[in-house]
Amino acid sequence: MRWCLALLICLAACRPAPAGDRDALREIVQGQCVPRWLVAHSPAPCASVEMAADPGERGFALLPDRKGGAHFLLIPTRTISGIESAWLQDPQAPNYFAAAWDARDALTARAGRTVPRDAVGLAVNSMHARSQDQLHIHLECVRSDVHAALQAELPHLGDDWRPVALPGWQFIGLRIRGLRPNANPFRLLAERLPGAKDAMGDYSLFMTGAQFADGPGFVVLAGVGPGTERLLDSTCELAGTRVASGGTAR
Repeated sequence: MRWCLALLICLAACRPAPAGDRDALREIVQGQCVPRWLVAHSPAPCASVEMAADPGERGFALLPDRKGGAHFLLIPTRTISGIESAWLQDPQAPNYFAAAWDARDALTARAGRTVPRDAVGLAVNSMHARSQDQLHIHLECVRSDVHAALQAELPHLGDDWRPVALPGWQFIGLRIRGLRPNANPFRLLAERLPGAKDAMGDYSLFMTGAQFADGPGFVVLAGVGPGTERLLDSTCELAGTRVASGGTAR
């Protein structure tokens, strides 16, 4: 009976998404990864699926990006359009950035060596700079020039948003203390930046690990304009390797 159900799921959901389909990520996770996980504990084509007691509401999947390289997407199993969704500001909403951070071993596996905390980067593009209308957090390495620029900014970052200049971009930034990002970047933007709560869709977010003078933590950046995905590097050059792209289908 289980194999019959799995076959029916595959026949219904395994059709490739049309090119340019802005719901492709949602369809892959909800139509393929989650059903296969529930039936046979196989996350394919995702790398992994994490489900809570309320399937679909608080879970998430990790999907290799179709362009290949050290590039993964953390995608909620719940339908969430993007950074503008009010659900992300709800105190009961999962901290998807923390979940993406916890999945960083996928970069180490792809790079073939340990990726340092300050080389791991997470990014969410604004609604104007994305190609998909299902929330997804890009998990890659940080660009080398971005990393170098951030090192100079670390002493100036605190609990409140302040201007941060990176090569070719102007952002605002703050810090999170600790080994794990227990503060939710979506809520930090909505609650600590005046006017942002009503214009969340205009912003892109970025987070990376950092070592401050008083201990470990994270840098969080926000900005309008180009998506923060551009601050990332799927070759993971910063980790001392060069991961080739290609070979991984979304």
